[in-house]
Amino acid sequence: MYLFRNYLLVFNILIFFQVSIFANNRDSILVIGKVSNNPQKHYSYLKPMLNYAVSHMKDLGIKKGKVLMARDNNQMIQYLQEGKIDWITESIFSALIYQQTTNAELLVRKWKKHSPNYYTIFISKKGNDINQLTDLKGRKIVLEDPGSSTAFYVPLMEMINAGLTLEFLHSVEKKPSGNNVGYIFANSEINIATWVFKGLVDAGAYNNEDWKKVDHTPVVFRKKLNIFHKSDTLPRSIEVVRNDLPDPIKKRLKSILLNIENDPSARNVLFAYQKTKKFDEINEDINNELNRARIVLNKVHENLNSL
Repeated sequence: MYLFRNYLLVFNILIFFQVSIFANNRDSILVIGKVSNNPQKHYSYLKPMLNYAVSHMKDLGIKKGKVLMARDNNQMIQYLQEGKIDWITESIFSALIYQQTTNAELLVRKWKKHSPNYYTIFISKKGNDINQLTDLKGRKIVLEDPGSSTAFYVPLMEMINAGLTLEFLHSVEKKPSGNNVGYIFANSEINIATWVFKGLVDAGAYNNEDWKKVDHTPVVFRKKLNIFHKSDTLPRSIEVVRNDLPDPIKKRLKSILLNIENDPSARNVLFAYQKTKKFDEINEDINNELNRARIVLNKVHENLNSL
């Protein structure tokens, strides 16, 4: 017991010492963050990009990089407000939430998995008489999770615009009331396709890339499924920085990202960073898409608050 107590004491001292060093040298550390339920997976693609950026900031006093994970958007917002995170790579709606709550800056668009944009598709099993959104009345649809852009925010907005009344279901066995559309979360793309294929639900929604990926929608599933609705396109991913990041660091980071595609030595870095092709400026067209996404975000939140 004595040795165990001594171990705990030493462990706590080490943690305090590491936190103190981080706090005292904060200005020399670039911190990238991510909301994650799989830190090991996300660390493996964040660290190479972070190291690349740090290597091009030595003259600005940046000596090292740090990866910091958050369990959810609320914790990420707290990190941004406390200045613990400098830079985040995120889907569009999370990026907009950070902008609205902390005045974070949307820096550049990321061509994640070589795609600048994507959109939501609604799927059903062939032969179940679902050909348009209004056919979902009194039926169940499966989504991914409440943080997903194309498998939560966009599907809810599409259904709201179609005049449908939504109802959250706590389990797949539950049924919606009357003509309500009951929605439930499956927490993964493969589960969405599987539940629709097996008839556990009447429909599902996720993005067009998930439809193409065999590990998300196996070929045998696609033969039995039908796409009955598509949304407009949205930017796939955005790089975000905290609002009080020093201007020289922010400008350098933006320059690094916009020019990385021209560096042959960075090909492995881009591939590790979710198979990114390149980054581009947020121009007028992208801003128009972002404005549409803001409308979606606000309308969905208003609708959920009224339920």
